[in-house]
Amino acid sequence: MRTRFTGVGTALVTPFRKDGSVDEAAVRTLARRQIDGGVHFLSPVGTTGEAPTLSHSEKLRVIELVVEENNGRLPVLAGAGGYDTRETIALIRDIEKVGADGILSVTPYYNKPTQEGLYQHYKAIAESTRLPIILYNVPGRTGVNIDVATTVRLSAIETIVGVKEASGNVVQMSEIFAQTPSGFLLLSGDDPLTVAAMAVGGRGVISVASNVAPSEMASIVEMVENGDYAGARKLHSWLLPLCQVNFVESNPIPVKAAMAAMGLLEENYRLPLVPPSAASRDKVLRVLQTLKMLGAAARV
Repeated sequence: MRTRFTGVGTALVTPFRKDGSVDEAAVRTLARRQIDGGVHFLSPVGTTGEAPTLSHSEKLRVIELVVEENNGRLPVLAGAGGYDTRETIALIRDIEKVGADGILSVTPYYNKPTQEGLYQHYKAIAESTRLPIILYNVPGRTGVNIDVATTVRLSAIETIVGVKEASGNVVQMSEIFAQTPSGFLLLSGDDPLTVAAMAVGGRGVISVASNVAPSEMASIVEMVENGDYAGARKLHSWLLPLCQVNFVESNPIPVKAAMAAMGLLEENYRLPLVPPSAASRDKVLRVLQTLKMLGAAARV
């Protein structure tokens, strides 16, 4: 049985206009496309949403737009993390007011806290909010890994309900599943590892690829949930080139380029992110052509 924040949660991109402002109409359109595509929850204002370059007010507005467009149909897991615990708590308190259902909180980056620092950071966050919290472990970006022992320790806090594991370490995922309480959610943070993560106890994925292919990603997870590993592997293998090309340059550069080619948004980024190189763009377009995702694939 699927519970809140299981299945496929789309790590939504944040569309911008050429003048650099948030494209509010496109935020709504993209959220609606995900809902219609059959994903299971929505996750705005994370890494894929270019959160580091969004102001406090912009983050709240994007979340508010997603909540409004969603209109209670799916859970909304809003991103709120950073290297300043007090600032993160202040953002979460405001997110509560706009109606999100939970918080996805990335580990502090740059200041590289110890394991005890990570524990105290998340404990302070948990004590500040009534919303359920999913930890976000992505050491390749943050420079710090949440050790299994720390994840287990945090899982004893009632409002910390799961972890998005983007460590790429399936052994670590296996240990987390084995050592945390029943019901603590393990979610893959890497599209290519979705089936593998679910095979060792994971309950889904917070996905970049579902921005492009929501129904396909939802089908992969639903097949695994129903025990159809052969079907899931087949669809996973077909979609794997898309999952891989999304990281030919830093996320979300490739996925935004793909979505622009599909007519889903204007291809605009905020510095320090820039458009992909010609070689990377060609790789993205070749994958879309091979998978026949151009033109009619832009279901809006």
